[in-house]
Amino acid sequence: MNKKLTGPVMIMAGGTGGHVYPALAIADELKRRGVPVIWMGTKKGIEARLVPQAGIEVDWLGMSGLRGKGAFTMLFAPLKIVVACLQALKILKKRRPSVVLGMGGFVSAPGGLMAGLVRIPLLIHEQNAVPGMSNRLLAKIASKVMEAFPGSFKKGAKSLVHVGNPVRREIISLPAPQLRNRGREGALRVLVFGGSLGAASLNEVVPQVCARVIENRPLIIKHQTGTGNLDRTENSYAKFKVQAQVMEYIDDMAEMYGWADLVICRAGAMTVAEIAAAGVASVLVPYPYAVDDHQTFNARYLSDKKAAILIKQDDMNVEVLVDILNRMDREKALKMSISARQLAMPDSTRLVSEACMLAGGYDVN
Repeated sequence: MNKKLTGPVMIMAGGTGGHVYPALAIADELKRRGVPVIWMGTKKGIEARLVPQAGIEVDWLGMSGLRGKGAFTMLFAPLKIVVACLQALKILKKRRPSVVLGMGGFVSAPGGLMAGLVRIPLLIHEQNAVPGMSNRLLAKIASKVMEAFPGSFKKGAKSLVHVGNPVRREIISLPAPQLRNRGREGALRVLVFGGSLGAASLNEVVPQVCARVIENRPLIIKHQTGTGNLDRTENSYAKFKVQAQVMEYIDDMAEMYGWADLVICRAGAMTVAEIAAAGVASVLVPYPYAVDDHQTFNARYLSDKKAAILIKQDDMNVEVLVDILNRMDREKALKMSISARQLAMPDSTRLVSEACMLAGGYDVN
């Protein structure tokens, strides 16, 4: 246990689950090891709900993202940035953290810049294969830069280390794919999901694909549709006379990864990390409108090692997916699963947490 002889670790993460969920995993590990944690976020991001639920104190920054906004918003961007920096400086002086961890999202930039100004150790972690704007900026002043995918930061980063993405313990704890698949026979188990909002293209195309494939071989299908897409997707499966378990949400992703032989999904950073940690074969269809096309680069981490099949959205159609599924037997899926598991970094949460502890003057033993 660590006694509170130094200031807390301040985590800065906001906007989307891709930033907030791994940050929460790190916060949980730090608290487990007796290190106090506080958070800097905004009331407009997903952190406004999730972080208080986790019992973590939050200081709110009055700022929202700027990329992709209209000309009117960008006109006032410099003023908003200055105001956010002043707010962040006030928070840092009040909280006096021993170290600041930036996990990406627009909240990280002003907090990280002000941490550098007042000489509080700044660490950053980048979840995607292509760094976001905040982390690209902060990498130039951070005392330690941690990346989930090797080669994300090409130059200008100090003390660069590849640590992977923090993944939930229950997924890391799944048995190896060789053990899960021992004695598994019969129809190929296919899991389709697109996150909380779903993936409209997958919801539309996959039922048609399955209808074609089951003419020659059986499939067992579980399909997560995302909010508001359940009825439409169920009707589509019914129209094509395909039996499938269709759901809006997946409550237990670890259970689903353990069940599946093959996953068809997007290529968000955390999804790719979870697929590797679980050790499951995948067909990855990157979201084409992701900033800097980062999902394609995320997917290549697996596809370049033959641990996944990458299909660009523009190339995805019924014929392409039918061909992939017709060629996918359990032996091939198992080989891909083993390759994926070999690319996992199950110690990521510990590595990031201990980096924060060392920078903040805490005992890691």
